[in-house]
Amino acid sequence: MSPLQMLQNVFGYKEFRPYQQQVVDAVISGQDAFVLMPTGGGKSICYQLPALHRPGVGIVVSPLISLMKDQVDSLLANGVRAACYNSSLNAAAARQVLAELHAGQLDLLYVAPERLLTDDFLERLQGLPVALFAVDEAHCVSQWGHDFRPEYVQLGRLRQLFPAVPVIALTATAEKQTRLDILHRLQLHDVQQVVASFDRPNIRYTVIDKAKPFLQLSAFLETRQQESGIIYCLSRKRVEEVAAKLQQDGVSAAAYHAGLPAEQRRQVQDNFIRDDLQIVVATVAFGMGIDKPNVRFVVHYDLPKTIESYYQETGRAGRDGLPAEVLLLFGYGDIAISRGLIEKGGNAEQKRIEIYKLNAMVAYAESGTCRRRALLSYFGESLDEDCGNCDICLHPPERYDATDDARKALSCVYRVGQRFGIGHVIEVLRGSKAQRIFELRHDQLSTYGIGREQSQDHWSHLLRQLIHHGYLEQDIANFSVLKLTEAARPLLRGEQKLTITRPRLKPGRKKKPERKIVGLDYDQELFNLLRVRRKQIADRDGVPPYVVFGDASLAEMAATLPTDEAALLQVNGVGQTKLQRYGDEFIEEIAGFLCR
Repeated sequence: MSPLQMLQNVFGYKEFRPYQQQVVDAVISGQDAFVLMPTGGGKSICYQLPALHRPGVGIVVSPLISLMKDQVDSLLANGVRAACYNSSLNAAAARQVLAELHAGQLDLLYVAPERLLTDDFLERLQGLPVALFAVDEAHCVSQWGHDFRPEYVQLGRLRQLFPAVPVIALTATAEKQTRLDILHRLQLHDVQQVVASFDRPNIRYTVIDKAKPFLQLSAFLETRQQESGIIYCLSRKRVEEVAAKLQQDGVSAAAYHAGLPAEQRRQVQDNFIRDDLQIVVATVAFGMGIDKPNVRFVVHYDLPKTIESYYQETGRAGRDGLPAEVLLLFGYGDIAISRGLIEKGGNAEQKRIEIYKLNAMVAYAESGTCRRRALLSYFGESLDEDCGNCDICLHPPERYDATDDARKALSCVYRVGQRFGIGHVIEVLRGSKAQRIFELRHDQLSTYGIGREQSQDHWSHLLRQLIHHGYLEQDIANFSVLKLTEAARPLLRGEQKLTITRPRLKPGRKKKPERKIVGLDYDQELFNLLRVRRKQIADRDGVPPYVVFGDASLAEMAATLPTDEAALLQVNGVGQTKLQRYGDEFIEEIAGFLCR
C-alpha cells in the first residue's frame, strides 16, 4: 500500500498537507528529518505513516503522559496498533506492553525520554527491528528552546546506538538558534529539513493593557459561554484565585497546576477533553501535546516569558482550523515578576538568554503593528501585507502626538549617562524620593521631576515605544540599560515629531462566528445535532469526542450531507476503521435531519 493510500484508508485524509509527503518519503527511505510545523499543521503524520510503512516498531519520544495517551487513543480509533510505556502503567500493564513489543504486535510505541534511555530498555530495542525514532517537542533538546529539559539532551546517544535507524525531530516552536541546536544535539546528518509557515490564519490575536484583569476577562467570556477555552496564569495562587472567581460567577471552570494531587489534575484534564468542563485555568504545566482540537479561545491572564511559549500556548486554540481567538492581558508588573524569577537563576548564560526572550515578548505585546507580522517576524518569517485578523488590523489603536514627552524621556536617558534601565529613568522623570536617586545626585539633573504629572505606566509605555521605533536601544548584555541611537538626535533637536499609540484596555466584542469550512456553508443546526451524537458515542466508548470525529469533520458532514457510506468516506477524517465503527450512527443522524 502506498503512503497516500495508507493516508486515505487509515487516517481518512484525501491528500497530504504541504510538506508532509516529502518528509514521509524521506523517512521511509531511511533519511533523518527535522520538521517544524505549527500546532495543528500535521506533524504526527510525518512519523506515523513511515512507522506503518517501514518494518519494525516506531519509537516516539514524548515528554508528557497526557500527550502519549491522546496520541495512542487517536491511533487506536483509526485501527493502528499503538501503546505507551510510562510511569502511569501498573506492573501488569507494563509487562503486557513489553510482551506486545517483543511479539512484533506494535506499530508505534510512545515512551518518555528517561525511560527510553535506561540501559534495560535500550538493550531490548537492540534486539528488535526499529522502524524509526521520532523526537516530539524537540525544542526541549535545546538550551535556547523555551522548555529546555535536561533528560532530552541524552537523546543524541541514539545516533551511536542505532546508526541505521532514521531519526525525525518535530516541533512547533523554534527560532533559528534553537533549530541549529536541535540538529547538533540529536546529531542529525544528511537531514530532510522542513520549516513550514508559522502562520495560523484562523487565530485572531488581541493584546490589551491589563487593568482590573478579572473584569476584562469576564467581558471577554460573556459571548463565549458555550466554547472550550484555556486561561493561563503564571502562578499557582493566581490560577486558584481566577478559577474560584469564575466558579462563583457560574462558569464551568477548574484549576490545574503541578501543586494539585495527580488524581485531581487527571480528572480536570479528562473532563476538559471530554467536553464536560468548559474552561481550564492553568499554569504552563497544562496543555503541552493536548490534542483537543475544538479549543476556541486561549487567554493569557499574565505575560508569558517567551514568544515561543506564547506561540505554543495560543496554538492550542483552533487546532481544527476553525476560527479561534487569543487574548493577552499585558501588564508592566508582570515584566518585573518574570524578570525577578529569571534573576534568581544561577546560570549566567541561561539568564542572559531568558532576559533576551522576555524582552522580545514585551516588544511583541507593545508593538503597534499587525500582531501576526510581529509574531512571524520573530521566527524569521515575513508577510507581504497585514493579516486583517488581529486587534491592530481590525481596530487600529488611537494615536497621539508624543513629541514633547518623548524629548523629555530621551533627555533623561542622556542626563543619567545612558547607564540605567527603564525603571530608573522613570523614577528620575517622576521625581522619585528613593534613596538611590539622592545617592547618585540624580535629583539635581534638569530632567528630575519634569514628568511627575504622568503615571509610571504612561512613561513605561512611552519608553518601550521609543525602543520599538528605534530611538532607544536596550543593552541586553549590560543589565538592559537604555542608550540613545543616532535616530534620536533629530527628535531631541525638535526637527521631527513622534506619534505613537495609546494603551488599549478593552477586549473587542466578538463578531458573529464564521461558518465557512472547506469553502462551503454548513448547517449550524445539523452541526449541533452531530456534536450531541458524537458526545453520546464518546461517552459510551470511553474516549474524548474528538477521537470519534473532530469539529472540522462534523462541519464538513453538515455541509455535504452524506447519507451513505461512500459519501461519508469522502469526508476528511473518515477512514475505513471509523467508517465501520461510527458511520451508521452519523448517517442515521443526517438522514433523520433531512427527513424533518
